[in-house]
Amino acid sequence: METLITTQAAALRAALPGGGTLLGLDLGTQTIGTAFCDAGWRFASPGKTLKRGKFGADREALAELVRERSVKGMVIGLPLNMDGSEGPRSQSSRAYARNVAQALALPVLLWDERWSTTSAESALIAQDMSRAKRAERIDSHAAAVILQAAIDALAGGFA
Repeated sequence: METLITTQAAALRAALPGGGTLLGLDLGTQTIGTAFCDAGWRFASPGKTLKRGKFGADREALAELVRERSVKGMVIGLPLNMDGSEGPRSQSSRAYARNVAQALALPVLLWDERWSTTSAESALIAQDMSRAKRAERIDSHAAAVILQAAIDALAGGFA
C-alpha cells in the first residue's frame, strides 16, 4: 500500500481520524527545522534543528524523533513561488516527501511555506533574540509556523 502524500488537509484528516502527534519539517539545503504538535492539533512548538546530510542519515534522525514522540503523520513545507507556482525547490521537497513517507510509513501533508521564515524571524525579533541565536533557531521556528498553519486547517475542518 502506498503512503499518502497530499496537499489537502482534508485528506490527512481522513487518514488520521483519531488525530495524533504530527512532525513538521522545514527543509533547508543545510538544515532541517523540526516542530511538533499535540495529539489534538491545537498548538505547534519548535523542535530541534537537524544538520542535513545524506538521506540515510536524515532518515535515521527523523525515525528517532518519530519513535520518541509517537508521531502519526508529517507536515512538510512546500516552497511555492509567490504566484503559487512550483519551481525546482518544490520538486525537491516533493521528492524528499516521497522518500521519507515511504521510509517512515507515515502520511505526509505538503503545506505552503511562503512567508514562514519571515514570520518566524519577526516573532524571534519580537522576543529580542540576538542575531546569532535567531540563526540557530530560525529553521525550527519556521517549521512550527508551517505546522501551526496546517493544524489550524486540520482542526478547523478547512482545506
